[in-house]
Amino acid sequence: MPTRAMPFLPTSLSSPKRRARQLREKLIEGVITLVGLTGIAALLLIIVFVGREALPLFFDADMLKEASLDKLFLPQVVREGKPAVFMWQPVSNVPKLSMIPLFLGTLKVTVVAMLVATPLGLAAAVFSSEFAPARLKEFIKPAIELLAGIPSVVIGYFALMVIATFTQETFGTQYRLSALVAGLGMAIAIVPVLFTVAEDALTSVPRSYREASLALGATRFETTWRVVLPAAAPGVLAACILAFGRAIGETMIVLMASGNAAIVSARLTDSTRTMSATIAAEMGEVVFGSTHYAVLFFIGV
Repeated sequence: MPTRAMPFLPTSLSSPKRRARQLREKLIEGVITLVGLTGIAALLLIIVFVGREALPLFFDADMLKEASLDKLFLPQVVREGKPAVFMWQPVSNVPKLSMIPLFLGTLKVTVVAMLVATPLGLAAAVFSSEFAPARLKEFIKPAIELLAGIPSVVIGYFALMVIATFTQETFGTQYRLSALVAGLGMAIAIVPVLFTVAEDALTSVPRSYREASLALGATRFETTWRVVLPAAAPGVLAACILAFGRAIGETMIVLMASGNAAIVSARLTDSTRTMSATIAAEMGEVVFGSTHYAVLFFIGV
């Protein structure tokens, strides 16, 4: 005997259990949304706080005399026939607050770190996702990702004691601590970030892409270079951007291994100082509400 289809019951006539389940799902959805919005709100509050502390630098007349924009970005000492001098000397009779040495130091350390970490991280990600046997992959992936759990102060101490000695003895550098040493130490810290995101991007490429390429006669290397990497390019780019951001914002490694000399020099073997290291070194002793205090927050901005 054929069965008759049950008539559709409108929502208003649904059972109490169904209404309770729908209410529970809406509650869970609301909690998840609230958690996501909380993260966004926290980020906005941080930006507002940092920006608010730096605002007096542009509106307070006394601060403008000491640290106007031309003093922050233009040379303080200009002599005929000699190169202009940018100086960061916040504690002196005449404070000199040029941010150019800090910008240059941050750029040098970040460039060294990215030049070393990018090929290493991407090569490890490609090997792990495309060429490594399953058992070896189970060892390589956790081992590299465990590097992210090492405190930056430990990496900084390693750079201070091991990398600095190695570079000075190998290259005969004049200064033991330099942008090169800090950049090499920084590379150790950002390789796990680069590897993890890039490896996930490569693994997410559909297997059918690889099978189609191999079926057309391409080798595994050609398949990886011409098919997998282009397909995973957005993820690889995201990995590089995240690693770049980590390198710019890192503090302890550069504070311990860069030499902390705020000088303008294009040589990687000279001591240098970064923006984040300046904030970390000086914020604890700066006078609250002073020009120096506002400039440190402006660096944070």
